[in-house]
Amino acid sequence: MTGLKLRGVRKSYNAVEVIKGVDLDIAPGEFVVFVGPSGCGKSTLLRMIAGLEEISGGDLFIGDKRMNDVDPAQRGIAMVFQSYALYPHMTVRENMGFALRFAKKPKDEIAQAVNEAARILELGPLLDRRPKDLSGGQRQRVAIGRAFVRHPDVFLFDEPLSNLDAELRVHMRIEVARLHKELATTIIYVTHDQVEAMTLADKIVVMRAGVVEQVGSPLALYDDPDNLFVAGFIGSPKMNFLAGVVEQDTVRLPEFGNQSIPLGHLTHPPAQGSEVTVGIRPESFKRGGDAGLELTIEIVEHLGNESFAYARQSGGQMLTLATENGRSLQPGQRIAARFNPAQIMVFDKSGQRIR
Repeated sequence: MTGLKLRGVRKSYNAVEVIKGVDLDIAPGEFVVFVGPSGCGKSTLLRMIAGLEEISGGDLFIGDKRMNDVDPAQRGIAMVFQSYALYPHMTVRENMGFALRFAKKPKDEIAQAVNEAARILELGPLLDRRPKDLSGGQRQRVAIGRAFVRHPDVFLFDEPLSNLDAELRVHMRIEVARLHKELATTIIYVTHDQVEAMTLADKIVVMRAGVVEQVGSPLALYDDPDNLFVAGFIGSPKMNFLAGVVEQDTVRLPEFGNQSIPLGHLTHPPAQGSEVTVGIRPESFKRGGDAGLELTIEIVEHLGNESFAYARQSGGQMLTLATENGRSLQPGQRIAARFNPAQIMVFDKSGQRIR
């Protein structure tokens, strides 16, 4: 197993800097997910690790070796792309063994590597089919197998599931997680889907505009985000954000009848009169508590054992509430949405978390 280190890594296209000094440690065998909105630089950073983009500044180490100027083929990495990029005239067996044949490996070594990959990826019965005879999920497994046969030190995945339908994405997430568990290989995975990031990662790297906003385990980012962006990006449905003004030991909510919420749980409460943003997760309403908002339900979304209510107060902003008694809720119904004030998060005007 091999780890990676990025030290002040930057990428510029002429005068435009798209990666703005990334420092990151990835432990051997770790499953790390780069996540963020489109254009945040996550795929560019992955391609820099792969050697497909030049590094404009800083250093990349794979293991103990500096890789900035090392040819991609010599970095000990294998990459799985968003498109399957399979050769249509070749069978599954031939597609998976192509890189080894190109490297002039012995035939028995190629056959052994392909058969082992087929076993792990459950592709044995498909080895003699061509890509046109495969489903999307099967094609993606072939693309993963083509990378696997090279026995890389590091796997790189660039949004590999984005072309699949929702049900198949869930299945392939399980396949990728199972592959990592069986191989115990370092994996770096890029996605814009925070659900994928939460379900797959040992560690998530949240990016925005070429900057790493926060790094941590999925639940650490969910429970303790550093700023407004991370709080809103991690978690589904996303966190509710309410404008507030600090008054003594409370925060007043002008858009919700000037109702006040106590701030006793904060170690460093903001100054009197400060404008802040209050964050409340939808599931906080399900647990109940001492604070509450009077709201009118507009829409109820039933998902089987759980429901989400979308409600607001007299023309104000819409809030999302997770609820276990959704079957009894109706549009137009007035409710007191209760929550524990100790579970709210407070952010200053710059978006930084106040703890």
